[in-house]
Amino acid sequence: MEPHELGKKYDRIALWWHEQHRESAYGIQQLERAMRYAVAGGGTALDVGCGAGGRVINALLDQGYEVTGIDVSPEMIRLATRNHPDAVFHLQDICTWEPDGTFDFIVAWDSIFHLPLQMQRTVIDKLCRLLKTNGIVFYSFGNATGDHTDTWHDDEFYYSSIGMNGNLAALLENGLTVLHLELDQFPEQRHAYVIGQKP
Repeated sequence: MEPHELGKKYDRIALWWHEQHRESAYGIQQLERAMRYAVAGGGTALDVGCGAGGRVINALLDQGYEVTGIDVSPEMIRLATRNHPDAVFHLQDICTWEPDGTFDFIVAWDSIFHLPLQMQRTVIDKLCRLLKTNGIVFYSFGNATGDHTDTWHDDEFYYSSIGMNGNLAALLENGLTVLHLELDQFPEQRHAYVIGQKP
């Protein structure tokens, strides 16, 4: 799915998303686990597919991070900028965006699974490259290998993944240490997340 198409789909549900996830606990336990591995005192953080902001960015700010968020939805970026005046946001596609610097902590919670299948490994390589030494990358992905579409909010969304072994291989081949890997929505076996560190 092209980034501008995905952005339009999320534009249509941005207000709903904002209300549902601003104070939601979804993913926070996993995020807190990842932050425990990080060097104390914050640093720079990147939220890939930041949406309207809310719980993830609040948690990062609370830990002292200087937060940068990117998303392909103009409406999500507008809301995020309003919600978090102390963070920096960019209307960008992670596939093509090249930031000026690197980051101590990178999160991509339920976002990169919308990327084209052929871009999955490229983007994971990029996230690893954008990490500073001792930096943490934390992201979720689908356990199944391949791509498919699904209906959500009366619209069709695209999903893809290189699977459990593909994600592990990507991190290891980029020299990262895998600190945690979990299928976290038991008994469903479709959603996974991983925490890696750049030594």
